[in-house]
Amino acid sequence: MHPIDRLSATPIDTPRLSLEPLAPVHANEMTRVLADPALYSFTGGNPSTVDELTARYTRQVRGHSDDGSALWLNWIVRLRADGTAVGYVQATVDNETEAADVAWVIGTSHQGHGYAREAATAMETWLREAGVARLSAHIHPEHHASQAIARAIGLQATTEVVDGEIRWQS
Repeated sequence: MHPIDRLSATPIDTPRLSLEPLAPVHANEMTRVLADPALYSFTGGNPSTVDELTARYTRQVRGHSDDGSALWLNWIVRLRADGTAVGYVQATVDNETEAADVAWVIGTSHQGHGYAREAATAMETWLREAGVARLSAHIHPEHHASQAIARAIGLQATTEVVDGEIRWQS
């Protein structure tokens, strides 16, 4: 068993943000954070209902894929000043390769303040300290804000395209 096998999301604090491990009870407030259809312009899809998010979060808090080959680490991003939920960050860690595919989403009403960069950087640091060897992300070629965040956490664009998104990796 690798040390990575035993990872689970723990609280992470930054100067402005608290990253709180995901729980199904977050579904109600996150439905509001993720409600703007414009949030899905690069990723596709539509806002989820409370029931859909509750079901998704219930699966995700198990912490691993059905076959146990991947760990799921998910955090709700909150403003430290008042506890307002503004988005989430997540990492799917492959147990065999010890590499993580990461993602970040900040609700449209909270974008433009550097929260995604701050949260993604905190998650990246936490993952590296936990022994995760490599990171990757999949980003739409026109999503310049996410590309800037990827660069900030040490990822570089590759020539690999998966479902219309460019693979970035460290």
